[in-house]
Amino acid sequence: MPNIIKYLARLNRRTKVLVQLLLDAVLIMLSFFAAMLLRLESVQFAAKPEVWIALSIALVTALFAFHFWGLYRALVRYVTGKILVIIGKSTLLAAIILYLAGLAVDAGLPRSVPIIFAVFAFLSIGGLRFVARTFFRKPTHVHKRPVIIYGAGDAGLQLLNSLFHGREYTPVALIDDNPNLQNLAVGGLTVFAPDQLPRLIKKTGAHVVLLAIPSLRRARRREIVSTLEDLHVEIKTIPGMADIISGKSKISELRTVSAEDLLGRDPVAPDTELLAKDIAGRVVMVSGAGGSIGSELCRQILTQHPATLVLYEMSEFSLYAIADELSATTKRQQYPTKIVPILGSVQHGRRLETAIKAFEVQTIYHAAAYKHVPLVEENVVEGIRNNVFGTLAIASAAKKLKVEKFILVSTDKAVRPTNVMGASKRIAELICQASAQERTSTVFSMVRFGNVLGSSGSVIPRFRAQIESGGPITVTHENINRYFMTIPEASQLVIQAGAMGQGGDVFVLDMGKPVKIMDLAISMVKLQGLTPYMVDHADRILPDEGDIPICITGLRKGEKLYEELLIGNDPSPTLHPRIMTASEVSLPMGDLMVVLNRLLAVCEDYNLPGIVSILHELPLDYAPLSRDISDLLWDVQQGSVQDQHSLTAKDVRA
Repeated sequence: MPNIIKYLARLNRRTKVLVQLLLDAVLIMLSFFAAMLLRLESVQFAAKPEVWIALSIALVTALFAFHFWGLYRALVRYVTGKILVIIGKSTLLAAIILYLAGLAVDAGLPRSVPIIFAVFAFLSIGGLRFVARTFFRKPTHVHKRPVIIYGAGDAGLQLLNSLFHGREYTPVALIDDNPNLQNLAVGGLTVFAPDQLPRLIKKTGAHVVLLAIPSLRRARRREIVSTLEDLHVEIKTIPGMADIISGKSKISELRTVSAEDLLGRDPVAPDTELLAKDIAGRVVMVSGAGGSIGSELCRQILTQHPATLVLYEMSEFSLYAIADELSATTKRQQYPTKIVPILGSVQHGRRLETAIKAFEVQTIYHAAAYKHVPLVEENVVEGIRNNVFGTLAIASAAKKLKVEKFILVSTDKAVRPTNVMGASKRIAELICQASAQERTSTVFSMVRFGNVLGSSGSVIPRFRAQIESGGPITVTHENINRYFMTIPEASQLVIQAGAMGQGGDVFVLDMGKPVKIMDLAISMVKLQGLTPYMVDHADRILPDEGDIPICITGLRKGEKLYEELLIGNDPSPTLHPRIMTASEVSLPMGDLMVVLNRLLAVCEDYNLPGIVSILHELPLDYAPLSRDISDLLWDVQQGSVQDQHSLTAKDVRA
């Protein structure tokens, strides 16, 4: 039999169709004779020429119908239940023609024969194709990995059918929470309860579980994954329902369940009026357009159809990437928006003014900032120049050129900052607050939020890379925790908060519950079907203990153990359930500029103690975790001075 299957598989398409025509013709004739024998219990009817005439007409009709409705265009290896509809319609038509032809030529056919004939023909022709499908598929099953599908609904059935056609996985069982589906057969596989998973994994040898529940809420998805993590199986999922409906992804495009799938919340439906208020038909600029937040802001802004979207970015590659992506989206979706990529730093006030004036910018989202805490802690002067004086430059340009709306993207680290990055972002807020107090037509507002999932430099991509390289995963402290939000949700909330701004508003986003980073690292390892284990040093690998080592390395420069709540002082609700306003201390622009001028002077002199002194002087609640200045250039300079002093002392003794 395998040799016959291989021989048939090697035939060209035309020959395969001729083979099917021949077999169908034989089955139609056999179905007719079986119907006559069942009805008359005799073969004497075969001697009547009129019977053969009627059968011939019915046979030609059936084969023509099969061809017309596309039966012979379907590959036998991939036939589905839809093929039975074609066979059913064709055999029914053939039965009607058989009855009418019998009457026309006076064949004397019993009235029940066409009905019995149609049933036999439907069962034999349809059955042959499904039997053939089984034999054609069997050779490819040898190298497939057994998998269990979690979810026996429509998505599970579609995934089941697509895997049968693929060459990587073979489904061996279905799991579903619905007791009404349990113990039933769906797509030829039995549906089991979730508590049967350990037994099924041991019995079938399946080391992969596929989640076929695209519309499931994140909270329930977390519960399901938590029950699977200790089974030492790889957990994969199909794309989300929104991506499937929009055509971005196919249901067969499997990917490993990520931390982003579990940490994010189910977003609240955005207010379409707020999203469009400052964007639709207007000229919008995004500074830092190539960054994690900036690029997603651009994607969300583009869906609201601005007249022009100005992308202002310092990194050439990042600007190229986002401009290319947005231009392709604009062309594909036929959006009316003009995409304008501008290379430049926010510290260059004249270039900012030129760009704003040239394109008549009406709304600015200022997302450009150095945000990586340890890096800014080691590059204090440049961090302050970019985050503080860059904000001052773009805010001043916005006021001068009468931009209608200015929204600063801030951070929760600006609340009682323990590092220079947080302090610099709090000064950026003070600049916007002071600007709002002046007589200006520009409405300034600020939006604070915490960590976003998958942003550049964040913990999740770092953990993922460490797992892919075999470990170790480095966690700074066993009790450290952070708040997380998906980038799309954060970007939508920034746009909506900005639309509610009246001037000087400090908006804060509800970040949900904090996540323990150690638990996150362990979960990410288990999602890959691997076993984590603890080591006391990054170089100590113990393969017998597990697959991926986890090492605690100690808090980094400027890093908090517990992230403070995002809320500043006495938050007030807004129209949006996840956006609140905070009442914060501010300074008049005149008083603030006196301090900022001094800050700029000490930055130009590379006077680190002077910078730290001014940070303590401003109303920031700045409380560094260490008294030592850790700027890399400052450390080298101080070391050179000490060496020079040592040399001088030796000369004196000499």
